Formats: sequence, structure tokens, C-alpha cells
Amino acid sequence: MKKKVGRALIDLAKVNFNVVQSVLQRDLKQISRWWKDLGLIERLDFTRDRVVESFLCAVGLAIEPEFSSFRIRLTKIILMILVLDDVYDVYGSIEELKHFTTAIDKWKNAREVDELPEPMKLCFQALTDITEEISVEIQNEKSWDDEHVQPHLQRVWGDFCKAMLVEAKWCRDGRTPSLKEYLTNGSVSSSGTVISVHSFCSVSSSSEMESSFLEKSDHHLIHNVCLIIRLCNDVGTSKVEQERGEAASSIACYMREADATEEEAKDYVKGLIARAWKKINEKCFGPQPPATPRRFVDITTNMARVAHNLYQDGDGFGGQDHKHHHKKQILSLLVHPLRIESC
Repeated sequence: MKKKVGRALIDLAKVNFNVVQSVLQRDLKQISRWWKDLGLIERLDFTRDRVVESFLCAVGLAIEPEFSSFRIRLTKIILMILVLDDVYDVYGSIEELKHFTTAIDKWKNAREVDELPEPMKLCFQALTDITEEISVEIQNEKSWDDEHVQPHLQRVWGDFCKAMLVEAKWCRDGRTPSLKEYLTNGSVSSSGTVISVHSFCSVSSSSEMESSFLEKSDHHLIHNVCLIIRLCNDVGTSKVEQERGEAASSIACYMREADATEEEAKDYVKGLIARAWKKINEKCFGPQPPATPRRFVDITTNMARVAHNLYQDGDGFGGQDHKHHHKKQILSLLVHPLRIESC
């Protein structure tokens, strides 16, 4: 009897997984169609095409079927983060990147757009269009005023691009900053703040938005999650980035400051990750401020978990070194349904 009950529960769990998988497959079809229709990847030969990997990250933040629109929205954001990362890392000159950063900071009132080469104009237009589209979606879902959403989204994109510009200057100048300076900037360039602010706007009620846009304790949570994203990225990609001549990483900064070996530096950085997790756990298991949605805390914490998964074997958005690992995840989560023995 117990074995039959156990098998029945397992079969129910498998049915549930297959139902969720069918929703994820529908979401992936929708975002893939949107990405193709956008046509950005065909016109930008320097950027990465990582729509499935980006969607997988969004699933890691919120897998529940009722979060379809949030997952699709989040995948668009991650795709634009990758495009901008490539603009700053491999495409733009410092002078062009200065104009581009100012344009993003000023948003649509920027004359600096006229100074940009055509590919960067396309990136600027895509980002502003997508941000306006997302703010309208959130406003319509929650019957909010425009002032509730778009200014916050514009601000985090501006901050992200400013941080990326700093790193581009370090790279071009061959400068290795202090570890403190690197982490202060790197917590913003990690893109965690971009994702967390979009998430907060997506899952908050009107009263939560009006009472206080992110409590002080939320900023501590976001900061520690951003540190984990940045540090996991560095541990997973430092060797490849050094070979490409990209000077600044937490590994390189600590090696220079402490006259340490690469292994000693990695151990130190892993210690920083462990300390950040302790602070995140204190937030997760402690009392929550009234204005903080529990769902936001869960999504933000999941960002750190996704970072570990993404960079555990190298660069999850990079080349062939991580492709096999991701292919297995994609097939098991998004393609192959679970077989139900009793059916």
C-alpha cells in the first residue's frame, strides 16, 4: 500500500513537472519569436545570440507557471544586458562609449545619439523601446501611473552603463584598480541592480511601491546578491579574460594587492562569496519590512543561485567551454518530459 501511494505521489510530481514544462516551452517560443522579429542580432555582428540561455536564467528566478509574463520580460532584459556588455567590451571606442553612456543617462533627450555609429544607435533605440514597452506592460497589469515605473528603470540602466564605462576605461588603460574600487563598481556592472529593480516593479503592489521604493535592508540584499554575481563571474571567467587582455577582475585585483597567487586569490574571493551568502540568509530568514514583497526577496536570492549555476564551469554566456553543461540543462528542463511509468 505504501509503495503504491509513493508511486502515485511520484507520478503526480512528474505530471506537475510536465505541465510546468509545457508552459515554459510556450514562453520560450514567444520570446524566441520576439527576439527574431526584433532583428537586432542580424544587424550587430559583434554581439552574442543567447536567447535560450537568457530564458534559462529567467526560469531560475521564477519557474512557477503564473510568472510567464515576468519570465518573458526578464529574458528581454537579460538579452539587452548581454548586448550592452558586448558594446562596451568589444565594439565601442572610449569616445563612442562616453557618448553612448551619456545618451542612456539622458534617455530620449540626448543629442549624443547623433554622434554614435549606426550599430550603437540601434542598441540605444532597442533599449529605450524595450524599457518603455516593459513600463507600459507593468502599468497596465497594475493600473499604475507612468511615474511609478519608467523613471526607476531608466535610472538603473544609466547606472549600469556608467559602471560599464568605468570598466572599459580600466581595460583600455591597462589599469588594475584596488579591490575595494573594483567591487564598488563591479556590484553595479554585474547587472544585478537592473534585474532587481525590474523585478521589484513587476511583483510589488501599488501600496508597496508608494510606501518606499526598496527599503534600506533591500539595498543590502541587492548589494550582496550583486557581489555574488560579480565574484562568481570572476572565478569562472578570470583565466579566459586574462588571456583576452581584460585586466580588471577581483582575482587580478587581489593578486596585485596581496602579492598572492591565482589560487590564493580565488580562495579569498570564494570567502567573500560565503560571507555575502551569510548576509543574504540573515535577510531571507529574518523579519521582512512591511513594504518588501516576499516574492521579491525570493527572486533576488534566486539571482545569486543562478550566478553559481551559470559560472560554475566557466562562462555561461561565453563559448564552447560551458556549452555541454547548458545543453543538458536545457534538454532536461525545457525539452524532454518526464516519463510516467503507470501511464
